[in-house]
Amino acid sequence: MATTLKPVDVAVIGLGAAGGVAVLPLARAGLKIAGIEAGTWMGPRDYHADEIYNNARRLVTSVPKAQREIPTVRADPSQRARPAALQHPMMNAVGGTSIHYWAQSWRLKPWDFHARSETIRRYGANAIPKGSTLEDWPITYDELEPYYDLVEWEVGVSGKAGNIRGQIDPRGNIFEGPRQREYPMPALRSTEFIDRMAETAKRLGWHPFHPPAAINTQSRNSRPGCAYHGYCATGGCHVNAKGSTAVSTIPEAIKTKNLTIHDLAHVTRIVADSNARVTGVNYLRNGQEFFQPAKVVLLAGYTYENSRLLHLSKSNAFPQGLSNNHGQVGKHYFAHYQGAVTALFPFDVNIWYGLPAQGITVDDFADDAFDHAGLGFIGGTSMHVRTERHPIEGASTSTYGRAPMWGPAWKKFVRENAARVAMSYLQTSTFPYESCYLDLDPEVKDPLGDPVCRITTGGPKENETRAIRHAFQKMEQWYRETGAVAVESSNPGVPALTTHAYGGTRMGDNPETNVLNRWGFSHEVANLGVLGASVMGTSGARNPTLTVQALAWRTADHLAKNWKSIAG
Repeated sequence: MATTLKPVDVAVIGLGAAGGVAVLPLARAGLKIAGIEAGTWMGPRDYHADEIYNNARRLVTSVPKAQREIPTVRADPSQRARPAALQHPMMNAVGGTSIHYWAQSWRLKPWDFHARSETIRRYGANAIPKGSTLEDWPITYDELEPYYDLVEWEVGVSGKAGNIRGQIDPRGNIFEGPRQREYPMPALRSTEFIDRMAETAKRLGWHPFHPPAAINTQSRNSRPGCAYHGYCATGGCHVNAKGSTAVSTIPEAIKTKNLTIHDLAHVTRIVADSNARVTGVNYLRNGQEFFQPAKVVLLAGYTYENSRLLHLSKSNAFPQGLSNNHGQVGKHYFAHYQGAVTALFPFDVNIWYGLPAQGITVDDFADDAFDHAGLGFIGGTSMHVRTERHPIEGASTSTYGRAPMWGPAWKKFVRENAARVAMSYLQTSTFPYESCYLDLDPEVKDPLGDPVCRITTGGPKENETRAIRHAFQKMEQWYRETGAVAVESSNPGVPALTTHAYGGTRMGDNPETNVLNRWGFSHEVANLGVLGASVMGTSGARNPTLTVQALAWRTADHLAKNWKSIAG
């Protein structure tokens, strides 16, 4: 028998990048919030400058809930799904994945919000990828821009603006949408090699810039600036320079005394009544079951968990799962196509320290910044040359065909060349397809006996594969013009379980093709909202986190301003 807790105004499921932002405007509005989180607090003593510790993702596995729910993967319905080879990227902790992420904090471009209509306008309807369920977003960049600005200043984002109210500054990203003001802090510092890559890009006629990051570059809000000591790629920041919600928005919400955190709480179901309204959340803590009554529920888990929990939360009013009477939960899912190109130089590039968000980026071939006529794809790829490399990674580098991968010749190559390898990170615009979706696996269950999430990838997508291979050619050109003597590209493959997962609870004006309305609330359940990348309809050629957080703030702000009509 579940213990019923004191009712609250809002129950937020998950206190990561999305939920950890949403609680702040809600708390400031005076609403009483229960933040229900599967993990607990972590701090500097949990973070290690240790490549083995971090690369094994001990942070992610420290609270094992997610690792007991690893999704299964198949290419199409004719196959039997198999457990994903990777650990679950979802982080169970107060602050969630914002603890161990790279902290790249990108805005989407105006084009990303209207990719379908803009593609048809410029290239014709036949340019839309075959089988895609692509829709324009129900909102514009201009509508989301004030919330981008709010999050950048509350969390603390460093960077250099390229477009302030239409005034273009070539030191920033000239392709970005207009913003209200400059970033709160200057960009992360450069290096000799980054400067050299930037100069090459300029000679090629491109427009390099230092990208934005939720990392302090100077003391701000009682947190110090970055120490550039490394171990940022898969670890937490022991000096709290990284803008995790655990050190930014959540502590501010706690100060209002309107947020109560229920940690180590494993949510099993969202409860709905016969009137198609949610009444609260069931969760387990230390083997005991609790029911948290709430007037409004905001589901803020990872993309896989958002769809899974809705599918599991069945009732008489929702026999196919909560908010799924139109059969849209799990649909329009997609995973971000990403790639890496490495290069061998005849000189040291000095990237042993620093952090991956520190580097130089080119957006000339991202989104719709270039003419796609005759290329056979829409969208594009951002190209980011990054820092941070460690000894094991250096010893694991390719020999570029110049030595075997073992023995004395390999050792000699590593000694001479490990410090001469540069790395890049490429992200490609990715779109939803009918063949790519999430549902429940009928065979594989978690320790509670509940089905895990099943990913159906739909196989390789021609549009995205062509787009990233186009960027590989540009990236190789960039490296070789800078002096590289050898270049290698990764196989883009078909993304499955990933930190960049989107859709499954897409927002849109049409309830026949979307789970949520333009404010992030269910078309079918008026007092249920969903936060996270699962609401997004396109990826853009960049990380989702800042857009996720801007959308979360916007949904919370809408709830606070329309409390009576939503809460009932």
